[in-house]
Amino acid sequence: MKTVKTMIALLAVSSMIVVSACGSSTKESSDAKPNGGPDTNAAEAPAGPLSKYATPIEVTTVRTADSSMKFTGGDTIENNEWTRAYKDELGIHLKYKWIATSGDDATQKMNVMIASGDLPDIIPVNANQLKQLVDADMVEDMSDVYAKYATPLAKKFMDGTQLDSAKFNGKLMAIPNTNSSIDGANVLWVRTDWLQKLKLPEPKTMDDVLKIAEAFAKQDPDGNGKDDTFGMGINKGIGGGGIMGLGGFFNGFHAYPGAWVKDNSGSLVYGSILPETRSALLKLQEMYKNGLLDKEFGVKDGSKTGEDAVAGKIGLYYGAMWNPINPLQKGKDLDPKMEWGAYKIVSVDSAPARPQVGNPVFAYYAVKKGAKNPEAVMQMVNLFIEKGWGENADFSHFFSSPDGIELFKHAPFNAWSPTKNLDVHLAVIESLKTGDTSKLNGEQRATYEKIKQFNNGDNKQWNQARVFGESSSFAVINQYQKENLPLMNEFFGAPTKSMGDKKATLDKMELETFTKIIMGEPISAFDKFVEDWKKLGGNDMTSEVNEWAKSVK
Repeated sequence: MKTVKTMIALLAVSSMIVVSACGSSTKESSDAKPNGGPDTNAAEAPAGPLSKYATPIEVTTVRTADSSMKFTGGDTIENNEWTRAYKDELGIHLKYKWIATSGDDATQKMNVMIASGDLPDIIPVNANQLKQLVDADMVEDMSDVYAKYATPLAKKFMDGTQLDSAKFNGKLMAIPNTNSSIDGANVLWVRTDWLQKLKLPEPKTMDDVLKIAEAFAKQDPDGNGKDDTFGMGINKGIGGGGIMGLGGFFNGFHAYPGAWVKDNSGSLVYGSILPETRSALLKLQEMYKNGLLDKEFGVKDGSKTGEDAVAGKIGLYYGAMWNPINPLQKGKDLDPKMEWGAYKIVSVDSAPARPQVGNPVFAYYAVKKGAKNPEAVMQMVNLFIEKGWGENADFSHFFSSPDGIELFKHAPFNAWSPTKNLDVHLAVIESLKTGDTSKLNGEQRATYEKIKQFNNGDNKQWNQARVFGESSSFAVINQYQKENLPLMNEFFGAPTKSMGDKKATLDKMELETFTKIIMGEPISAFDKFVEDWKKLGGNDMTSEVNEWAKSVK
């Protein structure tokens, strides 16, 4: 039950968790066992979800712990509220074989560990590493474990795409660490104070966006008498990035670069090579030529373009729901009159624009082939879910302490509600309307209080109001959800062989080609790109992706 701000940090932490099977030289002896300690032989499996082992068991795993992890009192990564709950409520004694302190070291040692076969009982991995382990027949089939031990709430979180992404030939080979895909949907951010100053309507169509972009570039919206504002923000990644990537712009042309989508026959095709992407690039080229885009966008990442927004040089862009937290709050601090509104992405025609979203899984928890109690990982994931969203949820003891320590980071095995942040928004706005806070959980109550502080004049809490309040990014995401608009990448499996061999080269070619087209290269360069993409590995990837799609039906 992390806040959006801590969720951003968790994204980085989670990327390290997936390679957390390696780390510093803190390997513990598996032979040492304290008097009265858990039995390391196979124990009788518990009766069902969240049942306690009659005879305590010992389970090994590995992870990464970075400097953002803090503890209360004398707690440590080996002894904290989560490890104690595993022991007291489940009868599981958790032991770390390795603890890594850096992602690079973790990646290297994970690869060594997989190659050597020296695996812990539970192995946190990414999709590619999971495929390696499955191909080498080194991990357990978890199908029966999931069927018997996943709680109803866990199944609600995982069933569907999340679970399918961990299946190989119909067998569930890991437990997914789920997250929310809808949180990744693009939002259109607009300086509403500039709209009012220039007497412009709110954006409802792509034509509106283009007119606003032209006005923001050429009508001196900041009133300083200088030609120093851009019409629409764009970063060097073009399609990607949480700050000024153009995924939402492409989606407005019904284009989905970087994603696999279904064609009219039901086959999967790569969105970047389709005619709709060509149309969007042509429009971006026109905007660049007309001075609506930053001429230096090719050397600016999301962080740099965010600085331009803070400095008042950009008033319209596509970005993430969390942008009021970073970077826009800094701009509000500098200029209290600065005001940003969140809007749905808009369409070039009468068909609604559908925001593309990615695979709703952070990582996977695989179990070593022959592990004595493979159900233990499901039990610990169940506990995380129950402490966060169950009938006896305990936010302040397991997720965030009263002094702000992020306790959820101490848990090595996670699964997050796919609608957690949307639920915060819906609960908070209901309480803002009624004044009744009795049904709010700890995180929701904290968000409610911050928005009340903003409403009472505290501009430091503006970001919370613009993410979770009535006029906010989650108000937009709620509209997406109600209208069933998010479009998920249809390929959510492990990288195929051709992807491993050729995708990096093809991605580089794609970015270079798209950048050159926006800056004025003839659109025929797109047609050449499509031809080359297919010849240099794209056709092979397409074939493999469609074979994968058949395997998960």
